[in-house]
Amino acid sequence: MSNFGWGSIARIGLIQACLGSIVVLTTSTLNRVMVVELALPALLPGLLVAFHYAVQITRPRMGHGSDVGGRRTPWIIGGMAVLGAGGVLAALAVGWMASDRTLGIALAVFAFGLIGLGVSASGTSLLVLLAKRVAPQRRAAAATTVWIMMIAGFVVTAGITGKLLDPYSSAKLLQITLGVALITFCITLVAIYRLEGKGEPSTSIPAAHAAALQAKPSFFEVLREVWGEAEARRFTIFIFTSMLAYSAQDLILEPFAGTVFGFTPGESTSLAGLQHGGVLAGMLIAAFAGTQFGGKQIGTLRGWTVWGCLASGVALMGLVLAGQVGPAWPFKANVFVLGVANGAFSIAAIGSMMRLAGEGREAREGVRMGLWGASQAIAFGLGGLVGAAGSDLARLWIASPGTAYGSVFLAESLLFVVAAVLASRISPSPGHGLASGISPQELSPRQERAGELIQSRQ
Repeated sequence: MSNFGWGSIARIGLIQACLGSIVVLTTSTLNRVMVVELALPALLPGLLVAFHYAVQITRPRMGHGSDVGGRRTPWIIGGMAVLGAGGVLAALAVGWMASDRTLGIALAVFAFGLIGLGVSASGTSLLVLLAKRVAPQRRAAAATTVWIMMIAGFVVTAGITGKLLDPYSSAKLLQITLGVALITFCITLVAIYRLEGKGEPSTSIPAAHAAALQAKPSFFEVLREVWGEAEARRFTIFIFTSMLAYSAQDLILEPFAGTVFGFTPGESTSLAGLQHGGVLAGMLIAAFAGTQFGGKQIGTLRGWTVWGCLASGVALMGLVLAGQVGPAWPFKANVFVLGVANGAFSIAAIGSMMRLAGEGREAREGVRMGLWGASQAIAFGLGGLVGAAGSDLARLWIASPGTAYGSVFLAESLLFVVAAVLASRISPSPGHGLASGISPQELSPRQERAGELIQSRQ
């Protein structure tokens, strides 16, 4: 099969944007409604989101399935269908909690399980398709394209739904979620149409790859082989630590805005769009700086990852101060800066991920991607749970809500410092450029082509 051109890469990015559009509703908007409008403990959405991430432990197995052959298109379409159904059921469950809390929570558990399965099936298959059908010299730039389109999906969805949701009602929430699910599924069908082709004929597979496929080792044997690769193992640990720090604020930022700053549901939902907009800006800034000044530490994968993690820690310290100062603090600007810092370290980590996925033994790209995706999912699930539970416990012990939330932000800030130390041990790319596999001269006119999230916020 021929390698993907930029048009095909953009179609993958469009599907990823659709996936992110549904996820941002379930992890941001529904979380806010349960905590503020329904006055439920933040631990509940924390547990639900943690469960949907726990389901994503299946990612390596799905990646292994992609490695040993077969079409990815049915997985992508089926995954999006399951994801959309889960999102709609989750919105229905939240509305149901107002009248029957027990049955509403039971339906929410089922719905979030579907969301996790849908993200795993569709997201992993997309990444494997991207890794296998994009030429090595284009992988980093292709990843950046998909990432920017996914962030755009976050921003557009959060911004539009935030305006449509005010004034809040459960019926309006269900209508919005159903509309997003239907629109994104239709877009996915159009974008995936004939994208993959008829599959990979055996004659097009490199000899080493074909031999690996012919051997058909068991999944656990392959997983042990990949874990035995020192670089893959180190990168897995870094992803877990950095994503734990990144995600711990995810479920408490909007309740923090509503409790301390008096934001409405629509305003706090739009805040998620502001943060993701900052991530997009940080990613573009890092790509530009790395392209213009590659070859020095500030332009290396390792340099941007380290400094991005440290800047994220500083921005979280700003939120600690925001809890003390209150409305006088430039809260929206602080959230935007946090997004910028997150985007800066993310794009550097993405470059490493795309480079490392193709290194090591042949026919293991899907398992490596799945392993890193599972590591990120576990970190996100644990981070959301710890952040939500920590804020609940802190509010029991600390009278001031701002100080209680601030204690959790402080812990996240320190965790980012640990992630920066781990990032300093990631081996530099051969060319030391921010986008591994592409020379600075080639990347410069392509700055708008950005990359993939470390499977994240899926």
